[in-house]
Amino acid sequence: MGTVSTGNAEHYTWGQGCDGWHLLAGDDLSIIEERMPPGTWEARHRHARSRQFFRVLEGELTIELEGVTHRVAAGCGLHVPPGTAHQVRNDSQGDARMLVVSSPRSHGDRIDAPPEPQP
Repeated sequence: MGTVSTGNAEHYTWGQGCDGWHLLAGDDLSIIEERMPPGTWEARHRHARSRQFFRVLEGELTIELEGVTHRVAAGCGLHVPPGTAHQVRNDSQGDARMLVVSSPRSHGDRIDAPPEPQP
């Protein structure tokens, strides 16, 4: 075991040109670093068992939780409890980088959630 970084971690792509790196891929704990280019988003969903914490490393993210929109700046984070419908978007003009900490791991625990109704 040694140090881990985006330079040596398992890399994957998702969504509209987004990147992810598995920094820790345990069944009980997952830590992923992700990069989202401007204008990208993930599908709204929830996790039955996994709780997540999103910490923005660079840029700004918009995270919608059960209809409440949060603007999360670099250095800040947001907890997503299990069962909470959420969507992460990069509405900014620059790349956003974040850490996603999940316990237990969220892969295989994703349930699609309908889009948030518009008023």
